[in-house]
Amino acid sequence: MRQIVLDTETTGIEVRDGHRLIEIGGVEVINRRLTGRHYHQYVNPERPIDPEAIEVHGITDARVANEPLFADIAHEFWAFVQGAELVIHNAPFDVGFIDHEFAMVNRARGNDALGPLASKCSILDTLKMARDRHPGQRNSLDALCKRYDIDNGHRELHGALLDSEILADVYLAMTGGQTALTLGAERDTDSNNSGHTGFSIRRLAADRAPLRVITASDEEVQAHQQKLAKLREKGICLWDKLGG
Repeated sequence: MRQIVLDTETTGIEVRDGHRLIEIGGVEVINRRLTGRHYHQYVNPERPIDPEAIEVHGITDARVANEPLFADIAHEFWAFVQGAELVIHNAPFDVGFIDHEFAMVNRARGNDALGPLASKCSILDTLKMARDRHPGQRNSLDALCKRYDIDNGHRELHGALLDSEILADVYLAMTGGQTALTLGAERDTDSNNSGHTGFSIRRLAADRAPLRVITASDEEVQAHQQKLAKLREKGICLWDKLGG
């Protein structure tokens, strides 16, 4: 399965107030492995960024003044996400902004070739998933990092690519791992921990060498069978009950 863990930053909160995208970031995951392929682009929103938004992501008008318009990168971005499952935290927000940008491009060009996202992608909302799994608890990305022991100490401000990388780690931890477990961390006794054991999550490199598979020698197999035969004589061979 191909997934794109995606995040955006915007000039403000509401599309209906004329706010626009200013940054898109996404990382590719295939069969629960980070591939190292990503998409990252700043965008000129053609309007001022709200001061409250700058306090969150730190992106100023000057920073994006010379960046391309969304119309200039729309086809490249569309090609990157088509056919993937999009993993997004609070998906309605990001999807709403992206689809609005696609719609404006289509109107300007007199076609409907781009978007909406749901026409070519499935969408998974990790905020909804987290609320279902941890009802009544805080489920922001920062709260989930703490709950699943994801290191986000390098995150002082929001950023689309950084947040998508962190969300990828959180999503994989929430859905069963695909990260390294480092033993020895102290158990978190916080009542909000929901039984998590305090293992640390460490991302594995996509280009790491495959694990070596060691099989038993003929002598080891023979010794194993002899041991099983003795256990059968005593009527206590649990191996047979397990289908071994």
